[in-house]
Amino acid sequence: MSTPQSDAPVIVQMTGGLGQLTLNRPHTLNALSIDMIEIMLVALRGWISDPDVSAVLIDAAGDRGLCAGGDVRAVRESLISGRPDEALHFFREEYALDLLIHEYPKPVVVFADGITMGGGIGISGHAAVRVVTERSQLAMPETRIGFTPDVGGSLLLARAPGCIGEYLGLTGVAMNAADAIWAGFADQYVPSVRLPSALDALRHRADPGTPMELLMLFDETPERSRLEDAREWIDDAFSRDTVGDIVDRLREIGGDAAATAELLGELSPSSLAVTLASIRAARASNDLRAVLEQEFHVGAFLSGRPDMAEGIRAQLVDKDRSPRWSPATIADLPVGLGEEALAFRAPTALFT
Repeated sequence: MSTPQSDAPVIVQMTGGLGQLTLNRPHTLNALSIDMIEIMLVALRGWISDPDVSAVLIDAAGDRGLCAGGDVRAVRESLISGRPDEALHFFREEYALDLLIHEYPKPVVVFADGITMGGGIGISGHAAVRVVTERSQLAMPETRIGFTPDVGGSLLLARAPGCIGEYLGLTGVAMNAADAIWAGFADQYVPSVRLPSALDALRHRADPGTPMELLMLFDETPERSRLEDAREWIDDAFSRDTVGDIVDRLREIGGDAAATAELLGELSPSSLAVTLASIRAARASNDLRAVLEQEFHVGAFLSGRPDMAEGIRAQLVDKDRSPRWSPATIADLPVGLGEEALAFRAPTALFT
């Protein structure tokens, strides 16, 4: 949305009672590094007791996206170099940021304009006011890199209507603005051309209206959600007990459902099984702190298996798009892998 005149990875500024954090690595689609996370944590913690800050906005430099996710290349390097503690430190700090945004005592507004995926969902999805635009593409595509939706994403998925969360979490497909609002990942649709005016209103509001009320002045009604139209066959297939059962039912339904079965066949079988179990466990919990703890241990479980490093290699390092999964197919999945992941415990707890 903007082009800050700074080389800092996150621009921290205050104007008219608004604390603003602008992610500023547009060349990486603002992928979250540990430095960015720590800058945001320091600023947000400092503003809690600052009487001059009444609300917070998180946005991004450029117009391609808020945040494409965490810096998983660095996580992979830690794993393959025998430094798993570094990877766990990254996740611990990232999850602390997500929880702080969720529990923040002042309104946090996020402009999820453009690509907002993975770690970007952690920043946007737990905010008080979540704004999307016609350019927004929201997704949790972790099964494509041998991982599982985290940053509290499994809870957001669990809260989506019907079995939409299982569908989004397993496939990693992107939502547009209408989908994101209908599925519970966003609150308001504001055309991108109106974001500068919305920002100005947040900075200089002359009345006691809340950020939500102010942004309603710029809000429009998006088109009907494509996910809503597809819910019948999604609920039918993704309510099944196992990944294998889901795929079998998708093939029986045919059409778009059969194409979804083919997509699932390309993704990490282990990640699919773990993701299915994680979303359903999150649905039973409905508490972000507890779900983040669950995701931390499940993430440690998957980090110790070969698919995560291999998936990041295939998608983001070598970019050959030809991952060699272990096990290779859904049919080869061991029984109870999802339950095993949920029972696993990392060497340390997330919250101490």
